[in-house]
Amino acid sequence: MKAIVVTDKAAGKAGMKLVNRPEPQAAINDVIVQVQASGFVPTELEWPSTWTDRLGRGRTPSIPGHELAGVVTALGYGTTGLSVGQRVFGLADWYRDGTLAEYVAMEARNLAPLPGDVDYTVGASLPVSGLTAWQGLFQHGRLQAGQSVLAHGAAGAVGSMVTQLAREAGAYVIGTGRAADRQAVLEFGAKEFVDLDNDALEDVGQVDLVFDVIGGDIQKRSAGVIRAGGTLVTIVGPAEARPANGLAVDFVVESDRAQLSEIVQRVRDGRLRTNIGKISTLDEAVAALNPTERRKGNTIVRVRP
Repeated sequence: MKAIVVTDKAAGKAGMKLVNRPEPQAAINDVIVQVQASGFVPTELEWPSTWTDRLGRGRTPSIPGHELAGVVTALGYGTTGLSVGQRVFGLADWYRDGTLAEYVAMEARNLAPLPGDVDYTVGASLPVSGLTAWQGLFQHGRLQAGQSVLAHGAAGAVGSMVTQLAREAGAYVIGTGRAADRQAVLEFGAKEFVDLDNDALEDVGQVDLVFDVIGGDIQKRSAGVIRAGGTLVTIVGPAEARPANGLAVDFVVESDRAQLSEIVQRVRDGRLRTNIGKISTLDEAVAALNPTERRKGNTIVRVRP
């Protein structure tokens, strides 16, 4: 099968290569999925799990990519809940070969049914950004209707999902980004926009929840605008700053079939829209994943036409 592999951590995305690899075999509780479309998170080449297994042993050449939409083609021993021929989407294990390939082996529990009226490209754009936003807002941030949310990077893949889900939950959303992002952020549902290059972040007043995708100085300044009892949620590693009278939570997104089903239902209902920046073929993926200019939204790879 065709697959994108990486072998050199120092080379990063520039070290990606399209090669032929053996098709994977299904272990216990696994399924084999014929990948129709795949997503890729640019930072995953910095994750230890891309280069080693759970015991710290090197596992290159490894296949990156962890979100996908496709069709189940085989079931491993003991696998339940899915069937051959079923359309699915989901989030592959961090420590196993990923989804930038024609086939992937993954645990069945990491997949959810993909309704027939949702395109594979759309399905592949949802797992990482959708689950990250959902878990950060509702599990870790415990967001309630009527609260206020400061959503950083609100025109990006994760930030746009945070903005939409928070708005739908009845929150007042303030989105941040660069000046060129203003209109997109407001269209995703933010009530206010903060230009991080030119506006004073502190002018937003006090908020109940900050969803941080940036870290560094922005995170430290954001901690100061969280009201007593509020929460700073971050996905860029352990929080360097904490609100004076609140919580700071960092987390790594996990697959969840029920949450995936909730997210895709919102897409079907028109309550949630995806943020796809570019669609590429597998043959063109190496170039597409090494862009020469800033790109908004997800880059999705159509593995099959």
